[in-house]
Amino acid sequence: MPHPSARISGITPHGKDGWEIHFAAMARRQAGDDILMLSVGDHDFDTPSATVEACIAAARAGHHHYTQLAGLPSLRAAMARVAGEAAGIATTADEVIATPGGQLALFAAVQATLDPGDHAVMISPYYATYPGTFRAAGAEFTVVEARADDGFEPRADAISAALRDNTRAVLINTPNNPTGAVYSRQCLEGIAELCRQHDLWLISDEVYWTLPGGKTHLSPRALPGMAERTLVVNSMSKSHGMTGWRIGWLTGPADLIARLVSLNLVTTYGLNDFVSRAAIQALDNAWGIDEIAERYATRRRAFLEAVRGIEGITVRGSEGGMYVMLDISGIDLDCERFAWRFLESERVAVMPGLSFGEAASGHVRISLCQSEEVLREATERLRRFVASYGERRRTA
Repeated sequence: MPHPSARISGITPHGKDGWEIHFAAMARRQAGDDILMLSVGDHDFDTPSATVEACIAAARAGHHHYTQLAGLPSLRAAMARVAGEAAGIATTADEVIATPGGQLALFAAVQATLDPGDHAVMISPYYATYPGTFRAAGAEFTVVEARADDGFEPRADAISAALRDNTRAVLINTPNNPTGAVYSRQCLEGIAELCRQHDLWLISDEVYWTLPGGKTHLSPRALPGMAERTLVVNSMSKSHGMTGWRIGWLTGPADLIARLVSLNLVTTYGLNDFVSRAAIQALDNAWGIDEIAERYATRRRAFLEAVRGIEGITVRGSEGGMYVMLDISGIDLDCERFAWRFLESERVAVMPGLSFGEAASGHVRISLCQSEEVLREATERLRRFVASYGERRRTA
């Protein structure tokens, strides 16, 4: 066949990838093996029934047609209201564009701010799609490591050192996947100052904004001089329990959002009509938000209590979101080897930290998308596994 484009071939380079562990565990589970899946961030519960019923009603009412490219006006208005409440600043519908999920919102933000050859900075540990999203835009990027000793909060001086003459954007994620870190005001103010000083775009992935745990989420869009240079990536997947519905949005300056309508024209051509109408009601009524937030807060407390005292394991970050990050470097510096052995020995699937960048080396990510009962069982298996690990390492 003819050669595919370098652009599409380079989005995900070949190489070792910790997701292999997740896929191997999934295959074993589907074959009937008793695998505890703590490797993926998809809820173990269904979308709130009120949202489902609203979707059914909209479909039965004949809402089966094309929608406006930027999203139904009432959907954009609902998203703007929620975005304004999250940031604490007034937000209008023309500052929002609806997208099929948060990943498309991230893709749109990167396409809107970076030309081929431009440079960006992103923070590690990072969500797995970040590097590929920059590559899809033909952009260069530098990874700045947030240190475990700092609770995985990035330092402004480290970001500053990574800036180049052609740097156009910085990408951050708070509450963070995979670490669960919730960036402090001091951290965000330092990043904001850099963006103002160097006239940079700030892309802020805030899809876990309703899950800050015991801390308070602060959107950098609310900081002085940042509304005109911040693009906020958001989604209903985690906040409203709607992972498979593919409803997200991007918030930013109205002039830039208007330009992004053209991107929807040549990519998605708008959103599903009846799903959009269910999303409006879910946003307006906040269906599931409080219950989901409390569920994950309870699970986090239960898991952290259960894991306390396991020799050689230290909790890092893990303040919000749907994950806990465990430092296992005192047991094995090779987190992929640790994760594979944990799966083989105790039938528990976790994600090695290297899947999210070098900054998470020596760590494993635990998904809280299972019941407290499952999390406690996983912790008992972890305790047993760690206790015998020294002997396993000596005989390997």
